[in-house]
Amino acid sequence: MARSREFEVNTVLGKAMGVFWEKGYEKTSMQDLVTEMGVHRRSIYDTFGDKHDLFMKVIDRYEEVVGTRIYHADGHTSPKKAIREIFERVIGKKEDNPRGCLMVNTAVELAIHDEEAAAKVNESFSKTEARLQELVELGIQSGEIAAGQDARKLAQFLNNTLLGLRVLVKTTEDAEKLQGIVDTTLSMLD
Repeated sequence: MARSREFEVNTVLGKAMGVFWEKGYEKTSMQDLVTEMGVHRRSIYDTFGDKHDLFMKVIDRYEEVVGTRIYHADGHTSPKKAIREIFERVIGKKEDNPRGCLMVNTAVELAIHDEEAAAKVNESFSKTEARLQELVELGIQSGEIAAGQDARKLAQFLNNTLLGLRVLVKTTEDAEKLQGIVDTTLSMLD
């Protein structure tokens, strides 16, 4: 008789996400995952597949949780404020999350030799860039961002800076430096 699953999938994916985010894909062992997720090894394999399959599901879950905050940064009537919010979230310190960005970590660690990981990373980065372009276009239409700007190129610049910022937050705790980068970058919108 088959046993019923005794865990909530998104909860244990969140725990696995924390391990991969902190240690990286290569340095995370199945035993690390078993210990942190609180799920038997067999149940991990039965529910998620092997370590790589689990990691791909973790990346999808990361996109659902963290990516959604970027793609829906529109609680403001101001496109510039929404763009600032995206940047501020990157430098905001969250005690419950490792520093940096799991997508950037995956890009650096796996994308060059793992096509599936590269595809997920590229999709995420493209979605962020598209959201930034949408906000820039709204800002140009409303007059909040200077007319004559090339929205696509400006979004590419903003996304590139955002990615660099996601790397930098892993290596510095200098809040003034990080805030200065955000302020200087966003001055490009004036």
